[in-house]
Amino acid sequence: MKLSKYLLAITILLSFSSITNAQEENVTVEQALKQENIEKQFDIVIKKSSRYQEYKVIKQVWINKLKANLADTLKTLEGKLNTTNKQIADQKSTISGLEASLAKTNEDLASVTQQKDSMSFFGAMVTKSSYKTIMWVIIGVLLALLGFFIYKFKNSNAVTIQAKKALAETEEEFEDHRRRSLEREQKVMRKLQDEINKQRKAGAK
Repeated sequence: MKLSKYLLAITILLSFSSITNAQEENVTVEQALKQENIEKQFDIVIKKSSRYQEYKVIKQVWINKLKANLADTLKTLEGKLNTTNKQIADQKSTISGLEASLAKTNEDLASVTQQKDSMSFFGAMVTKSSYKTIMWVIIGVLLALLGFFIYKFKNSNAVTIQAKKALAETEEEFEDHRRRSLEREQKVMRKLQDEINKQRKAGAK
């Protein structure tokens, strides 16, 4: 009688310890899924998952959380990509305007060089040499602005390429992980079904 009580007490303590350890493990994984980056999340989930023979059995809630985190990451990257594309479009428009303005300025300069030394500039009479100086200053400023916007455009283009590459790599990583997870799940299910069939055959005998 006393032995049965001792065994019951030990069983209850072991069950309580197992439940406590499982809760601590779940909290650790949940915290990791909230704090770590995508790559570390995959590593932790795989590490904390239970093992069935040579397979890893991953909890459905962890897979769902990983999927949600990956979707958030993709959404963030897409938002950054859209913002960068808009900036590029704005800068292209500005560059086109500057190029048109520069072309018009060059045409004006070519026309003015054929006129007399004294001419009207915004209602004031200036010499040809002064007028040329003013026009070249304007051209210089326009060229400087054009160079600046071309530089900004190239930097934005590089950021866009990097963002697209990161997005493609993340999508490929997610697809590969999803495929491998499905394959593992199918193998485990087939293994379990085989075991069930064996048990049924053994029971039938």
